Amino acid sequence: MSLKSKNRTSAVALPTRPAISAILVAWLASSLAIACVAYLGQVSDQPLMLGSFGASCVLLFGFPDAVFSQPRNLIGGHVLCTLIGLSFLKFLGTDWWFMALAVGTALAVMLATRTVHPPAGSNPVIIFLTQPDWQFLWFPTLGGALVLLCLSRIYSRISRKAQ
Repeated sequence: MSLKSKNRTSAVALPTRPAISAILVAWLASSLAIACVAYLGQVSDQPLMLGSFGASCVLLFGFPDAVFSQPRNLIGGHVLCTLIGLSFLKFLGTDWWFMALAVGTALAVMLATRTVHPPAGSNPVIIFLTQPDWQFLWFPTLGGALVLLCLSRIYSRISRKAQ
């Protein structure tokens, strides 16, 4: 059996498309969330933006009821992955295999602690690419994740009332 025919026979049906109003609200909410994080970072003179926050918005505003979108996962996943990335960088060095081990360790720790948030899995890579100091754990990681959490809770309340 060729790979092409195997893919056709094991295909899973696409999920139903959300209503256009739900798509527009998710678009607006995720756009506003990133805008708020960026603006608050600018006016507070604290870095609050992290590349993985864009993917966090996909979960928080596109799939707010998913396990990966819950506050425990959002905050725990980002903080643990950042802490692991910083620890590997600072204590082991900048070699590529330490980055790989940091990502693997971050996944294992998120699984063990039941705080899996897939976007946070990229935090060790971001850390190895930018080589920040320990302050990175607080700003942008925790600060930005808390802003996203607050905004996602507001979004959930508004969108549930609308339904």
